[in-house]
Amino acid sequence: MKILCTVGARPNFMKVAPVLEALRRHGHDAPLVHTGQHYDRKMSEVFFDHLGMPAPDINLGVGSASHAVQTARILEAFEPVLLEHAPRVVLVAGDVNSTIACALVAVKHGIAVAHLEAGLRSGDRSMPEEINRVLTDRISRILLTPSKDADKNLIRENVPKKWIYRVGNAMIDSLFSHIDAARSLGTLEKLGVEEKGFALMTLHRPSNVDEPRVLTRILSAAGEISEEIPVLFPVHPRTRKRINDLKGAKPSERWPNLRMLEPLGYLEFLALQGGAKLVLTDSGGIQEETTALGVPCLTLRENTERPITLSEGTNILVGTDRRRILEEAGKVLGGKAKRGRCPDLWDGDTGERVALLFDQIDAEGLLVADHPTGRIPLE
Repeated sequence: MKILCTVGARPNFMKVAPVLEALRRHGHDAPLVHTGQHYDRKMSEVFFDHLGMPAPDINLGVGSASHAVQTARILEAFEPVLLEHAPRVVLVAGDVNSTIACALVAVKHGIAVAHLEAGLRSGDRSMPEEINRVLTDRISRILLTPSKDADKNLIRENVPKKWIYRVGNAMIDSLFSHIDAARSLGTLEKLGVEEKGFALMTLHRPSNVDEPRVLTRILSAAGEISEEIPVLFPVHPRTRKRINDLKGAKPSERWPNLRMLEPLGYLEFLALQGGAKLVLTDSGGIQEETTALGVPCLTLRENTERPITLSEGTNILVGTDRRRILEEAGKVLGGKAKRGRCPDLWDGDTGERVALLFDQIDAEGLLVADHPTGRIPLE
């Protein structure tokens, strides 16, 4: 069976890699389409190398643009690829512009859409990702969820239960498959830090980096934390531009231990996550990875589409209030970090469960049987 797998941005790669490998191992014809939404080598190609993903069969090369222009470019570029390959199913992942664009093209041509990481909700419609994930779920026929809360969100939105399959978290497959290789690189030694002797920060969401007052508050809190423990800060290109636009002394000049780094490859960053005493982030995927690794995470947002990392994992929402950030960071540094556990089905076998599921799809792209490993009861 032909299943057209699509990726577009860095978070997609870690989710699709184990699923693509399992589909091909099961004998499915699974071409890989890269929309080129992330096109810089540090943001794209290096992730393919580190994840061991095959080179994309098709690269649409859409590049960067506004949400509307980028989505339109993907719609236009993906349609002829879809028509040429005529798959039974199009697999999309996550919540980026590539996700909704490829899903929309497929469903308008009567081709079933499978959404990997379906059902996540933040409840914040000001986030472009929330719009993408809600709309993608509405037009998908096979909803592959990572956790119980995602199932409940879809059921509450009147998605038929028979379309919902909890398969687990594919991103954790990639993490477990590569953590040993990541740790063998010597990244901590190269950066001159010791295991659990540093904090790690990432920052990229427009709500945090586009408003100078918010960005300044976060950087100030990170700077104060760096007075107690070095803070490594791989800086997204867009975030670096916003920091450079700020008035006054640069953060690295004011706080020498707030170390602004170039973007890192997947394995290097994974090594830092596993070795960190504390992670500060506004990324959804990092909330999941830190929970799987058992590393304390402070999320610099007011909400999250991954609440299971709060209820079961190591994650705490701290928003962008400087005092709140410093209070929770102080608890971690003082040995009072929140403890958590790895949620059910975050076990490294999600790709295999997805492949087993696709073994049972008929000629019209519809599931003909329950999950062969035992369907997860939906509550």
